[in-house]
Amino acid sequence: MLFDITRSELVAIFGEDRLSSLPGTAFPAAAAGTGGARLLQTVGVPTGTLWLRGSGEDAGRLPLVQDVVDVEDFVDAPADAGAWPVIGWLLNAHLALDPGTGRVYAVDADEETVQELHTDVSSLVHVTAAFQRLLDEFSFSGGDEEAGFERLEREVERIRQETSSRDPLPFRDDETVWAVVGDEIAMGQRFTGNSPGARSLYG
Repeated sequence: MLFDITRSELVAIFGEDRLSSLPGTAFPAAAAGTGGARLLQTVGVPTGTLWLRGSGEDAGRLPLVQDVVDVEDFVDAPADAGAWPVIGWLLNAHLALDPGTGRVYAVDADEETVQELHTDVSSLVHVTAAFQRLLDEFSFSGGDEEAGFERLEREVERIRQETSSRDPLPFRDDETVWAVVGDEIAMGQRFTGNSPGARSLYG
């Protein structure tokens, strides 16, 4: 795992009720014992920016990529992509776990693309937690809104740099879903109404 993240660390930041996890029974047999699946079972991710998929109706299992998109039509899809479990949703993309490599992929039905998004699940949890903490805690304090946005942009860039030093995939270019989310946050979007950032921006 690229990032050392524990559930107790996330609970201390977000609280138990803000963490979402997946039961081991939700994964197909080929994925259930992998490190990524275990991390999603035992640590989980904070809710808000990213949402984990609820278990499907088929024996409580997560849907597979082939259940949610016609991946055979995608020009860049790996041959076995259809059999990967869909673990979540981010922006406009399904998130799928490749059990063989442990990588997380963004599957975009509109663009008909399957792109590597994270080298492993710990990277997914790290980026989600970093952005969610920024959205929860950032405030445009001091009355100088322009200075606040400059500070916010620096915080987003810090998350990008810290992540890219270990995993280049989430921010490898300006078109990844995380790059788009980061840009939206830097522009003052995605703050919920009860957060310090939203209160200082909108009153």
